[in-house]
Amino acid sequence: MSVRLLLARHGETEWHAENRYAGTSDVALTARGAAQADALAQHVRTLAEPPAALYCSPQPRALRTAEPSAKALGLVPSVAGDLREVHFGIAEGRTLAEVRADDPAAAEAFAADPVAGAFPGAEPPGEAAERGAAALRAIAETEAGPVLVVAHNTLLRLTLCLLLGIPLREYRVVLPRLENCALTEIRVDGTRTSLLRLNLPTG
Repeated sequence: MSVRLLLARHGETEWHAENRYAGTSDVALTARGAAQADALAQHVRTLAEPPAALYCSPQPRALRTAEPSAKALGLVPSVAGDLREVHFGIAEGRTLAEVRADDPAAAEAFAADPVAGAFPGAEPPGEAAERGAAALRAIAETEAGPVLVVAHNTLLRLTLCLLLGIPLREYRVVLPRLENCALTEIRVDGTRTSLLRLNLPTG
């Protein structure tokens, strides 16, 4: 039986303005990010078929984003460790320009192929995609749906590429950005996945 998953990236964080790689770092939401989380909650509460379950990454920015939706829907979030963001190695907490200034070769390799040329010390993107896909498939096997899933930009983009049969190395081109608290809807039926909506605004 197919299950609809509503995927949401967490709200805006304090590092967004400078476009820093947050990765596994603990970065707080901005006031705008908190407002985006509230808008997401209002949106999902008023859907014709509101989410019947809520899953989220264990990272504080995702948990904080999920709180208003959990309250609005009367749900207790299920925390899934495999929904955490990718660790970016030497780029963690830095901008691409800062990495380029210190290590031009690493920055160039990443720009050319962000999978084969992942930043030194980073979680291998293929492994991140596999754990993300396994997490979403497990949710689809457990819940009747629809399900709201709050996670992260890079983890979700890699996972979507794997589920939809898109080469992982193209994730930054095909899916340049998941907007904060926008909804991307997929239907998961065993090993088959369909993309229904991408970056649906909620605010």
